[in-house]
Amino acid sequence: MIEDIYLMSIRPKYARAIFAGRKKYELRKLSGAPSIEEGSIVIVYASGQIKGIIGEFRVGRVIKAAPEKVWEIVRQPGTGIGEDAWFYIRGARQAMALEVRDPTPYQRPVTLEEIRRVIPGWMPPFSYKPLREGDPVYELVIRRIRSTLRGS
Repeated sequence: MIEDIYLMSIRPKYARAIFAGRKKYELRKLSGAPSIEEGSIVIVYASGQIKGIIGEFRVGRVIKAAPEKVWEIVRQPGTGIGEDAWFYIRGARQAMALEVRDPTPYQRPVTLEEIRRVIPGWMPPFSYKPLREGDPVYELVIRRIRSTLRGS
């Protein structure tokens, strides 16, 4: 079985909250990007001052709806979602909330500089993008990290 894998840019404070177990949902605007489904793997690229691939999580429940409906569901206590999240998704035609399951930080980040040494000019996605076999980032970075996690 080939699992769906996505590379997602997340601001450092939210990425840290995910791997600390405090943030239970990641929110996205849906505007032409492929929809992420339950069971997918999200590889986290922490933007900002980190600028590196720092870990991954499995997607649990996926909520796709108008921003108001998504907000109503995820703003509950204990989800790690703050008011700033509403300002991010409001006004979108549709929003998506991805439940964070099994967050797994990598032993060490793979920095943007390291990736660019192997793949000159590489740019992280603005929001997220699918990773497929044959994609240089998948083949040269992600496959190796993930095989180490599995101990193979």
